[in-house]
Amino acid sequence: MTAWIIWLIVAAVLAIIEVLTQMVWTLCLAIGCAAALAASLCGASLATQITLLAVAAVVAFIVLVPWFRRIHHTASERRDARTGMEALIGKEARVVKAIEPGAMGRVMADGDNWQAVAHSSADFIPVGSRVRIHSYDSIILTVEPINS
Repeated sequence: MTAWIIWLIVAAVLAIIEVLTQMVWTLCLAIGCAAALAASLCGASLATQITLLAVAAVVAFIVLVPWFRRIHHTASERRDARTGMEALIGKEARVVKAIEPGAMGRVMADGDNWQAVAHSSADFIPVGSRVRIHSYDSIILTVEPINS
C-alpha cells in the first residue's frame, strides 16, 4: 500500500473522531496528515512526510485553538443573553397610565403595553414619566422612576 493512501485513511479517521468528539487536536492532526499526503503525492521521503505532518499539525493547532476559543466565547455570550421577560429588566419604559400608590398603572416598554406597579408602594408616577424596569412578577412589571 502506498504512503498517500495510508495518510488519507488516517486523516479520514481523525476527521471522523473530530466530528464525534469535537477535540481540536484531532482536527490539527488530520490537517497534518493531509499535508503529509500532499508531500507523499509529490514524491517526498517518509522522513519529510512525517516532518511535514508534525509542522502542519503544530501550525494548525497554533492557528485554530485561538480561533475556536473566540468562536466559543462569542457563542457563550449569545447563550448568556437575556431573553423574554428577563430582557426587560434594566430597560427604560414610559408610563401610559399613571401608577398610583399601591395600585397598578401601565407602561410602554419595547413597543408593548404592560401592567406595572411602583417599586416603592408610596410612589406616584404620572403619565409620560420615564421609568426603569426593576423586576417582574408573572406579567406585572415593577418599575422605579428615573430621576432626570
